[in-house]
Amino acid sequence: MKTNLFYISFFFLYISVLSSYGQTRKELENRRLKLNKEITKVNTLLFKTKKEKSSALDDLKDINQKITVRKHLIETIELEIGGLSGEIKENEKKLAAYNAELVVLKKDYGDMVYKSYKSKSQQSRTMFLLSSKSFYQAYKRIQYMGQYKDFRKKQGEKIISKTEVIQRFNDSLLKKKDSKNLLISQEKKQKDFIEGDKKDQEKIVSKIKSQESKYKLALQNKIKEEKRVAEKLDKLIREAIAKANEAKKRKSKKGELLLNAEEKSLKAKFEQNKGKLPWPLNGLVTRKYGVQPHPTFSGININSTGLHIRGKKGDEAKSIFNGKVLAIQLLSKGRKAVLIQHGDYITTYNNLVEIYVVKGDVIKTGDKLGKVFTDKVTGKTNLVFILYKNDTRLNPSHWIQNK
Repeated sequence: MKTNLFYISFFFLYISVLSSYGQTRKELENRRLKLNKEITKVNTLLFKTKKEKSSALDDLKDINQKITVRKHLIETIELEIGGLSGEIKENEKKLAAYNAELVVLKKDYGDMVYKSYKSKSQQSRTMFLLSSKSFYQAYKRIQYMGQYKDFRKKQGEKIISKTEVIQRFNDSLLKKKDSKNLLISQEKKQKDFIEGDKKDQEKIVSKIKSQESKYKLALQNKIKEEKRVAEKLDKLIREAIAKANEAKKRKSKKGELLLNAEEKSLKAKFEQNKGKLPWPLNGLVTRKYGVQPHPTFSGININSTGLHIRGKKGDEAKSIFNGKVLAIQLLSKGRKAVLIQHGDYITTYNNLVEIYVVKGDVIKTGDKLGKVFTDKVTGKTNLVFILYKNDTRLNPSHWIQNK
């Protein structure tokens, strides 16, 4: 009885641990699928676009991004393989314990069958009863024979049940081993891809080093242009805030939007959706928010005012939340920016070539704001998405969904 209780307790503990661990493995599986999708996006949006001319610096950034995503995928696969190895080891231990128990059960059952066979004849059973010293003893012997028969039946059923459990464990073990082998194959494939990517990376780095001063000057000019655009946009934000406040004829702190009851309600709803807001463009982030060192030239930092999102030709920017068009700004080279007010939060959608809205328009989540510019030479379609609270820039990645 104690042995049975031990096995029952052990079984439920095992199932509980396995269930808890399985949930973690499920999360790893979801992460792997997500990274596979990201690699597909990287290949589609960064490498399948036809380019008449490209910058070695941009090409290096793209190849670095692809290598980084592949490395994350390999790390995830290795964690999955480790988890599966643990599960397989636990299953093998459990299988060995069940097989040992089955051997004991079969031996006990065999002994019973043999003893039963020896006393099988009706004469033996009759003699067993007739040799009773009293009626009570005969009654107890009848009971014993019935119990013995029931016990034999239960032992047989237990053997069948245990055999089925072992078969299920065997099937589970084989599936896990197949899954592990598949993951090992996927890992090898990704490592082979990375080797090829690294060769391309080395070629680009060599090209950049051979003309370092040329590329460094082009990069510095690009950084200056981005800084000029950012300053122009910041100025526009401050002016738009001041103009909006003037209409309300109330005093306010510098750079802070005055809100009416409706705008306060919109602000609250916007904040409640932090981390759940949709993307302004279904694409791939090629540059994150904030100051970051340049991956090739040491000592040069890039200040990203928002998220740079790569899309495909013909893509349109969409509003991430309800609001109204605060302003439309002409940037450099005929490109434009749309500013949407959500209470005292302002989202800006830069690098648009066509605009579908006008100042003052009421906007709903998902409304199309304009067509994103596609560079005819490089073939790149980039949206720069910036988020402000009043006149202070925020990190947009904290507010949109984590794909």
